[in-house]
Amino acid sequence: MIQTRLAMRTLRCVLMTMLLAVCAPAFAESLNGSSQHLTMRLVAESAQPRAGAPLTIAIATTPEQGWHGYWRVPGDAGFPATIDWTLPKGVTAGEPEWPVPTTLLIAGLMNYVYEAPYAPLVTLQVPAGLAAGTRLPIRLKTSYLVCSATICVPEEQALSLDLVVGDGAATQAEAFAGWRRAIPKPLDAQATYAVNADGVRIAVPIPASAEVKDAFFFPVTVGAIDYAAPQKVARVGDTLTIATKGKPSGPIEGVLRIGDGLGLAVKASPGALPAAPTTESVWTTALVALAGAVLGGLILNIMPCVFPILSLKALSLARGGASETDARREALAYTAGVVLVCLGLGAAILGLRAGGSAVGWAFQLQHPAAIVVLLLLSVAIAFNLAGLFEVPTPRFAGESGASGAFATGALAAFIATPCTGPFMGAALGAALVLPWPAAMAVFAGLGIGLALPFLAIGFVPALRRFLPKPGAWMETFRRVLSVPMFLTAIALGYVLGRQAGVEALSWALIAALSVGVVLWIGGLRQRTGRAFGWAALVALAIVFVGSGALIAKLPTPSAKTEVAGDAAFTEAKLASLRSEKRPVFVYFTADWCLTCKVNEKAAIETAGVRDAFAKNKVAVLIGDWTDGDPVMGRFIQAHNRAGVPLYLYYAPSAAEPTVLPQVLTPGLLAGLGE
Repeated sequence: MIQTRLAMRTLRCVLMTMLLAVCAPAFAESLNGSSQHLTMRLVAESAQPRAGAPLTIAIATTPEQGWHGYWRVPGDAGFPATIDWTLPKGVTAGEPEWPVPTTLLIAGLMNYVYEAPYAPLVTLQVPAGLAAGTRLPIRLKTSYLVCSATICVPEEQALSLDLVVGDGAATQAEAFAGWRRAIPKPLDAQATYAVNADGVRIAVPIPASAEVKDAFFFPVTVGAIDYAAPQKVARVGDTLTIATKGKPSGPIEGVLRIGDGLGLAVKASPGALPAAPTTESVWTTALVALAGAVLGGLILNIMPCVFPILSLKALSLARGGASETDARREALAYTAGVVLVCLGLGAAILGLRAGGSAVGWAFQLQHPAAIVVLLLLSVAIAFNLAGLFEVPTPRFAGESGASGAFATGALAAFIATPCTGPFMGAALGAALVLPWPAAMAVFAGLGIGLALPFLAIGFVPALRRFLPKPGAWMETFRRVLSVPMFLTAIALGYVLGRQAGVEALSWALIAALSVGVVLWIGGLRQRTGRAFGWAALVALAIVFVGSGALIAKLPTPSAKTEVAGDAAFTEAKLASLRSEKRPVFVYFTADWCLTCKVNEKAAIETAGVRDAFAKNKVAVLIGDWTDGDPVMGRFIQAHNRAGVPLYLYYAPSAAEPTVLPQVLTPGLLAGLGE
């Protein structure tokens, strides 16, 4: 039935076009005095293109009021424009990139059109070796159909543009930025579709937090769907589905409109579609994710950056002999500080993802400026624990009072962000596909888990009695606790050096020395009975802000060296290996991920595992997410993870990968491929 209806529409369209080709030009000219209803001009991004470099040309087009031009696939009526270039010797032209069209339904026929100004973009390749000043005459002849609500007219135009070879400076940067925004962006993930008795359902992977308005699928593959059939759009977690009439038999290409003038270039293949979640399944997922987040937050307390702060705060209760009421008040204040920071980080992640960014847990560590601030903060805490100075008002670690406990909890949560432990990855990954209230509950659960030890000490008197009695040993223990904080600073320095280079690390060390000098001067004042000093506080603020701003402006270093025998992850490389029926182990890591580095040294890079990989011909791909690559981020999101580590094993015959645990063992990896 659909094929018959499509054939009838095609025949009707052909007959109409033939009739219009004969009669319409004279009729339209008699009505309007001119046969040109689209104003066109060629615009070059650079008036002096550089030899050996690409040059983008825009065919800037403005329809006359009440008229419209057609997209590359016109729909049920019309025909696409033809473009014929006459170019200088050696210059080649690529395929046009068309902006996202709009829909126009007339007499039951669906048209994909442009009723407002638009600009297809074409990339020309200028040959190398041309001398500066060489003329480049660009000529274009185009034939197209332009229509109003009552009449269609075939037209032709000859356009010209004369350029000269030069330095390649962009002379139309602002205009091209606007035109490029309207060109559909390639979707990094694979879409799927399924055909049933009602038609076809196309599933497009898009994060649930990403905003989509007025979604509509424009097919490029001719005959894939019924152009005029209604399209029903629905969300299924991180997938947007389009249900319409059609019976495609092979891969589908098209453009998914996601907003006014915004779109994604989509390629869909036959495959399974996700089932629509029920209310019960959403609640089950949310509860499991919440439990995982609480457990993961609890484990974070043993990390070297959190343990000293927790220990000192716990011992302050024993030293101060706090009453039951005061102990509970401090425990609640500490918990509030932890949970609020976790909620703030969660809201930032969800907000950035809604704006299209592929960020995850510890996203701030993908920016060198944030790393240097954390490094200097760790240095300051370490010097405080070592006794170089005492924290001026407002007091926090090691001091009593609700305000101090709140600040300590906030600090503990903030400085714990580089860590992702067991249970956290799956929990936070699930949070990103849940409705936002449930997602925020999961982030709150992470904070509750992180605060649980101190909360228990505050509310269970027996636990406080179990703590060692106060004494001189506490000062010694405090000095010992400075060691893991110094180690944290060293680890952050390593991350900064790997991410931003030796120059950035050198400036960070200078800043750390400056912080140490300022804190030493402030400590000397305190030991003579004076206050730390506002001048010292201002100096610290200048060092923190100035070093972050300076390092943010430094150039990015060259690519990192890969582990011998491994290859950098790309989806194309993965697809190539899978087409060869090779078993593939893919691991996603980052320099700031402590769990990742432990797994790499304890399991992945061991001789036994490498020998087993070689014996079983397991290919290894490394996804380095240190810099927050958005393409890699979307791939990680597609596997329900909020960040790294992520370990995937692709068996030769399996359609989907096996997601391995976040804590690896040599035995687990050595068995892959057997």
